[in-house]
Amino acid sequence: MTTEPPPSPERQSHKLRVLLVEDDADTLATTLKLLEALGHWATGVTSAEAAISRFFDGAFDVVMVDIGLPTLSGHDFAEKLLSEHNVPVIFVTGQPKPDTAMRGTAWLRKPYTVDQLMDVLDHAMVPQA
Repeated sequence: MTTEPPPSPERQSHKLRVLLVEDDADTLATTLKLLEALGHWATGVTSAEAAISRFFDGAFDVVMVDIGLPTLSGHDFAEKLLSEHNVPVIFVTGQPKPDTAMRGTAWLRKPYTVDQLMDVLDHAMVPQA
């Protein structure tokens, strides 16, 4: 994540309820602060297993998840989540975007800018046909 000036008021994303799944404590804390600074409500957990126990329909507008999680990967978590719930999932990872994306997901490659984060949040909230 890189540092930039705050976005202009007209550029701020729709206010979202975000569940962040990130196993690195510093990245988790920093990303939560950034999401809150952008006006979103955000909470985080350090494992996919904790996210599964915390998630229920209607509680979150979007889920952001790292791919490289211990035990259950972010990819496996997203497959499980999307098979049972209709919620956008944003993979936040240093890995390159695959040629074929999983339906209902978006990709945000680390390190990212504030504008890139805002763009992916805006795009994730557009209904998929």
